[in-house]
Amino acid sequence: MKFARLGEPGAEVPVVIDGDRTYDLRPVTSDVNGDFLADDPVGRTQAALDAGTLTELPDAAERRIGAPIARPSAVVCVGQNYAAHARESGSEPPTVPIIFLKTPNTVVGPNDAVTIPRGSEKTDWEVELGVVIGSRTAYLDSPEEAAAHIAGYVVANDVSERAFQMEVSGGQWSKGKIAAGFNPTGPWLVTADEVDPSGLRLRSWVNGEPRQDSNTSDMIFDVPTIVHHLSQYMTLEPGDLILTGTPQGVAFGGRFPYLKAGDVVEIEIEGLGRQRQEFAAWEAQR
Repeated sequence: MKFARLGEPGAEVPVVIDGDRTYDLRPVTSDVNGDFLADDPVGRTQAALDAGTLTELPDAAERRIGAPIARPSAVVCVGQNYAAHARESGSEPPTVPIIFLKTPNTVVGPNDAVTIPRGSEKTDWEVELGVVIGSRTAYLDSPEEAAAHIAGYVVANDVSERAFQMEVSGGQWSKGKIAAGFNPTGPWLVTADEVDPSGLRLRSWVNGEPRQDSNTSDMIFDVPTIVHHLSQYMTLEPGDLILTGTPQGVAFGGRFPYLKAGDVVEIEIEGLGRQRQEFAAWEAQR
């Protein structure tokens, strides 16, 4: 099942996409938020579809696509989770997950323009598999317990400013990760019952030229391991978003230039959809 949110920022309508039809979910929930995801979203939505209580949303195709989840309470990220990306970053593959945070206001629609921060010369792209939490998660006893706590999966772009991340970070990466809009998400939340996260192809392009092309099978720490590991240190709430790392092929590796105003980034994950962002200069947004 695919959930999405359509409309202008702050006024998105929750929808379920069934084949080529888009149904208004407001008879079931006010939003695709933690409360909805924690309360049998697939079963409740299917019951409403079967009962005919959901109507098609007019002009769905013309509406802006928002992030498929309402603003999460936490965005937790895993760094250097693909061995080749670790090497292109000049590091050995980690032996335990590297964790950093993004702020909730980084989460925006998949096709929204992204503003390059003031003074930035090293803005970078990162296609990543996003995991959306479906139930409160703390102190899991094993990775095998993780699946019961996952609502679904999304495409995410972990946009990064590498000078902020590495050169003025003080040893913590988040300065380079938390500019507003630095986490385009979606277009859909695909529910966990329809996704095998262990073998998904991830790709990215800049101005139509290929950049990243890899598979989640190359992750150092798989999704169950990540969720289990995080649960030992924090409590994840329904609707929270975990970004699971990016493969090689980013500008930080030295093979490609960093992003500049007017550049277009496209990213895609098999079965989860495609994004497109145009990058804009900060001065142009004043």
